[in-house]
Amino acid sequence: MTPAAQSSRYTSRAMRPLLGIFPATAVAIQCTLFDKSTTRNWLVALHQDLSVPVRERIVHPDFTGWSGKEGVLFVQPPQAILESLVAVRVHLDDCGPGAGPLRIVPGSHRHGRLSDAEARRLRETQGEFSCLAKIGDALLMRPLLLHASSKATAPSRRRVLHFLFGPAEVPYALRWNNAV
Repeated sequence: MTPAAQSSRYTSRAMRPLLGIFPATAVAIQCTLFDKSTTRNWLVALHQDLSVPVRERIVHPDFTGWSGKEGVLFVQPPQAILESLVAVRVHLDDCGPGAGPLRIVPGSHRHGRLSDAEARRLRETQGEFSCLAKIGDALLMRPLLLHASSKATAPSRRRVLHFLFGPAEVPYALRWNNAV
């Protein structure tokens, strides 16, 4: 079995409990490993995930913020595409209050794209919630959900696999970076 087939088989097994949450045509379009500890530490300001990895640039006024990172092309697509995406964060370690957990503004994904001022106002009125987790827990979120995290303060490690899922076929002839 090829390494890609093995990886796909293991990913499929790990994601089996999530079947039924996604449309049958959903595909994984990105996976990021976050590995935070007191020695490898950062904070993330309040934001929405607006950029997605794509195969090539398309010319259309609804696609903005083109950028590249580590050889991958990213774009900020129209809101309707962002609303069709779901992120799954799988915790590889426990994540307590001192591990710099994800903080979210509940329901904020329902407000569309937000300016920085709108995001701050929404956090002030809605409040925020820390997403504490045990090893193996999974958190599902929409990319438009306002979220942030603080630096870790406890001597622990917080590793999270952040999968992004979207429809296999996307409007505007857009193709995900990993599409075959």
